[in-house]
Amino acid sequence: MSNNGGIRITGRYNSAPPTTNLLMQPFELPEFEAFPSEPESDAAPRAAPGQLPLSVQRVDMCLLTNKKNHNTSAYNIQNLVVRRGQEFIMKVTFSRPLTQTDDFQVEFMIGSKPLASENTLVVVTFGSRQGGPWSGRVVEAQGQMLTLGITPAARAIVGKFSSYVAIATANGIQRTRSDATTDLYLLFNAWAKDDAVFYPDEAGRKEYVLNDHGMIYQGSIETADSVTHRSWDYGQFERGVLDACIYILDVSKMPITDRSDIIKVVRKGSAMINVQDDNGMLVGNWSNDYSMGTPPTAWTGSVSILLQYASTGVPVCYAQCWVYAGVFNTFLRCLGIPARVVTNFISAHDNNGSLTTNLVFNSDGSLDTEDTKDSIWNFHCWNEAYMVRVDLPPDLGGWQVVDATPQETSDGYFRCGPASVVAIKEGLLCHPFDLNFVFAEVNSVVVSSIKDRYGTLTKFKEDKNYVGKAIYTKAINSTAYEDITITYKYPEGSAEDSMTMARAQEYTSESIQPKLPKAWLLVKMSAAQVQLGQDVNLAVVFTNQSDVSQTVRAHLTGSVIYYTGVRASNPFKNLDFSVTVGGLQEKSTALRITAQEYLANRGSLVSLSFVVSGRSGDQSVSARQVVSLQTPELTVTVSGTPRVAQQMFVTVSFTSPFSFALRDVIVSMEGSGLISPKQRSYSTIAPGSKITWKESCIPQVTGLRHITASLDCSDLRGVTGFADINITK
Repeated sequence: MSNNGGIRITGRYNSAPPTTNLLMQPFELPEFEAFPSEPESDAAPRAAPGQLPLSVQRVDMCLLTNKKNHNTSAYNIQNLVVRRGQEFIMKVTFSRPLTQTDDFQVEFMIGSKPLASENTLVVVTFGSRQGGPWSGRVVEAQGQMLTLGITPAARAIVGKFSSYVAIATANGIQRTRSDATTDLYLLFNAWAKDDAVFYPDEAGRKEYVLNDHGMIYQGSIETADSVTHRSWDYGQFERGVLDACIYILDVSKMPITDRSDIIKVVRKGSAMINVQDDNGMLVGNWSNDYSMGTPPTAWTGSVSILLQYASTGVPVCYAQCWVYAGVFNTFLRCLGIPARVVTNFISAHDNNGSLTTNLVFNSDGSLDTEDTKDSIWNFHCWNEAYMVRVDLPPDLGGWQVVDATPQETSDGYFRCGPASVVAIKEGLLCHPFDLNFVFAEVNSVVVSSIKDRYGTLTKFKEDKNYVGKAIYTKAINSTAYEDITITYKYPEGSAEDSMTMARAQEYTSESIQPKLPKAWLLVKMSAAQVQLGQDVNLAVVFTNQSDVSQTVRAHLTGSVIYYTGVRASNPFKNLDFSVTVGGLQEKSTALRITAQEYLANRGSLVSLSFVVSGRSGDQSVSARQVVSLQTPELTVTVSGTPRVAQQMFVTVSFTSPFSFALRDVIVSMEGSGLISPKQRSYSTIAPGSKITWKESCIPQVTGLRHITASLDCSDLRGVTGFADINITK
């Protein structure tokens, strides 16, 4: 009987599969390993008569050359970092020049129980003695020094390897001692055509693998110009981050051998970024009470989160969807996987896989929160990872949705994906993984029903075009967004769109519902963009398509909501009103909501939800309008000489435009390669007053760098700012 972390494995394995790369390294290859049946005491280096025995004097991993060739120079780490499926070089200096009778090999080991049969012990041979999954060649011989070229297999295990040089003696193998300086990290390779993550475009590889800064889009698409952006510091090259990403896989007890498989790695990462069911990294919190941790709106990047988790082993508080997506993006890019953060505006959360989102209204027109189980998020952030899907038809590879926000379980864990974006667009929901759920997020039909006093539901509206209004990601070489909606869905109302929906319906258990009779009463609602603290002006338009004048008894409900669509408090507005609309006419009603009505109830990422419903005769109508209240931005400026190793200064300033004081304010800033994460607290920012915070920094790397800053308190969430600066040598 064996035991692995308290798990009994009797009858399942001869021994537990290794699951640790960094957490422990109890195994080292012995310095001498006898050939079978040969006693170690007789060991002697093999040499021709009169020739000195061969030994290794020095091993040079050629860090500068290899890191440049493998696009890994940015990793702030002392060891070699290379990508699989691509040759790297190492120089070995022996005690004397080699002869034809000399025989040596290079060995690489990962995990606690290295075995050649599982590719966790890889032997690289040279000359006529070729074999093994990794290839080797002698690039150059100069006296006692050999330059060796080694090419890891394109499906090699990803992680940290120990390396040894071994010389054949008369009776066995004599190895170099274990040396931490010759350990190497092996990553996925978006530049190698045989790697499952090969990305065919160089500009895309620079953006989706090498860019350590991004923009995450938020807000609401319903109100003109109300989409906002949040600068995010991915920091995948910062010191300790690569080890933290491998640590995540170790904590998950993912078998070492599975870490060559891109599908298994992203699926495990999706589960581990959240804390649910596996002691993962981030604790979600949508309550607006963040007293036991850091508010999700206060984070400026991934580095602090990853390093805190790796150093303590304790889940980090708190996250919401953009935090999960930002950290997951760091994890993916750090391991070499092309990845990007995507925002779906008007995102449905379908609880039962029916591809419909059901909204239930009471007879007075208010939303029934007890019977309405589904929700519609103003926006939802997830990730896309680029890969070949060997488990699917060939044309379903490319971008895959992967989501770490814990919403629904997938094979028993809170995770999502990889779900083929092409399969989503075509409605091919028969394939793995989680295609039904993601398809509903962008295509769900919103069904509105009214409940009478007996609890009977009567469907009165069906909206096929409300969900998935727009899908954005950061554009290549720009801080602007790229609209990628067309990659997920055909244009609304097109023949292809109808075919997709029909095809998707075939893969669900939901029966096709009869069509509703054509409505003769319609309602629409709109609002202009509004700053926090300003009044909201709503325009409600009723359209009467009958030829008889109609009087509509209407009800307006106004609530502060979280961006997930969940109400943050009791409605602050309940208004009954009547509108008479002439035959074949429309009537617009202006409704004004004062700032005083909603300010007392403002919540996280302040959004207001207005639902108007009406009834005339046998006709019921409803419309929903979300108003994302805009907040001021931080001003971030940089001064000094923008040069490596030269002192510079970063200044963050903010002037409060509000009539109320801000209390217990936290201001944060960070910028990979420029300034480490920092925070400053302010007990009070009085109405109309200004704060200024200046910090010094010394740039460590050249190129375009970014400073990200945030201001956060219980009275005001989601205030951000950023600055770009080009650092020279």
